Amino acid sequence: MVINGDVATRIDADRIERHGVKTIQINTGRECDLNSYHISQVIKNIDLSDYRNGILFIENVGNLICPSDFILGAEKRIVIVSITEGPWVIRKHPLLFKFSDIAIINKIDLMDIIDVNIEEMINDAREINPNLKIFTISAKTGEHIKDLIEALEI
Repeated sequence: MVINGDVATRIDADRIERHGVKTIQINTGRECDLNSYHISQVIKNIDLSDYRNGILFIENVGNLICPSDFILGAEKRIVIVSITEGPWVIRKHPLLFKFSDIAIINKIDLMDIIDVNIEEMINDAREINPNLKIFTISAKTGEHIKDLIEALEI
């Protein structure tokens, strides 16, 4: 199951549901993040044992600033950025990397087009959080997705 956070739409939830995954949408209105109250209101009304291995993904509102302040009680915290956000995205948003367990750098299939040094991005992340597990993937081509799934233990 996936809890999707967004300011006003359910675009991500609809995309996920097309693959047969149950989603719950939380629209925050003017708030730029989900907080523990939002999650507690959803959790108290569902039985996690109804879902595969009791796995629950929480997708916070899609920005890299506000969610760093809110710990939602997740077993693993994952931050996802892409090379299209530029070579400084990790340095510009260090708290998300400092407080995460896993970092995903997506869209590596665009490396030939975008002038980004992926090793520098990885070094930036490791400098912020030496214990961070880092995965470079392409969601489009599937490159390294199996490694990520193994790390998530799902």
